[in-house]
Amino acid sequence: MDIKTLKSFVSVAKHQSFSEAAKELHTVQPAISRHIAQIESELDVVLFIRNSRDVAITQAGEQLLKDARAILALADKAKTQVKRAHNGQVGTLNIAHLSSACLTFMAALVREYKQQYPSVHVTLFEMTATEQIHAFKNDLIDVGFSRPLPDSINDEFVSHTIYVDSLVAIVNQNHALANYKNIDLAKLKNEPFIIFNREEALGLFDETILQCKQAHFSPNIISQPRHMQTLVTEVAAGLGVAIAPYCVRKLYSEGCHFIKLSDVLTQIPVLLQIKKADTNAAVNAFVEIALNAKPSIEKSMACPVLKYVDGFN
Repeated sequence: MDIKTLKSFVSVAKHQSFSEAAKELHTVQPAISRHIAQIESELDVVLFIRNSRDVAITQAGEQLLKDARAILALADKAKTQVKRAHNGQVGTLNIAHLSSACLTFMAALVREYKQQYPSVHVTLFEMTATEQIHAFKNDLIDVGFSRPLPDSINDEFVSHTIYVDSLVAIVNQNHALANYKNIDLAKLKNEPFIIFNREEALGLFDETILQCKQAHFSPNIISQPRHMQTLVTEVAAGLGVAIAPYCVRKLYSEGCHFIKLSDVLTQIPVLLQIKKADTNAAVNAFVEIALNAKPSIEKSMACPVLKYVDGFN
């Protein structure tokens, strides 16, 4: 039995007529008769009692009719689901993001995506840059919002810049420099430093150390928190000063003051990343929505006093 012969059977049962079944299926009566004969031969049963006027279904035919209708319904559903999956309308989408860098726009992106693709199951993961690399390697996430990837794996990904951030100094609101709008980095050379953990963001840590070196000092690092919120909280508590992307102001930063670093012109991009080998239509649809939202994201995340130039990697 195949789908075509089952359709012939169901149509004959419905119309109690071979000729009417042929009309419905846009074929000829001999073809319908051949399909019914094939099924009866395969199952070794009689499905219809035929005479010159009537076609009556047998008990065996009634049983097959129930199953045939279910099979045809499943076949139709499968076709529909395949087409929807091809168009990115069903499936799953796992998105990882840096909380400090994406806090203000991630919900809006996912909300817009779900409005267009309500049947796709979306899961969000808050991950550091290092955690995202591990998750990609183990196929745990489909999309990542993170910093530039290491050169060793960069060729495996397609990356889109969503917006570009800058490094700023963060001091406690009662700090002697809290009333300054901009300073040279060397002003902080005698301060205790809070720097984001190197294992979680190697590029950011190394860039911070490099900038301090170019300002002719080595920072006195007293803390290396693994979460940006902890870094901001430690600064607010007066434990030290920090250098971090300006986006961290979007975290709970009461008690902190953000200062432009006049001599630090490093760019810190936030990138949307997917694997080159990923052909998931749901992923492609989300990427399109994110890129369409890029102008508004750039506007909301822009630092009004900072000018971007090349530098961060």
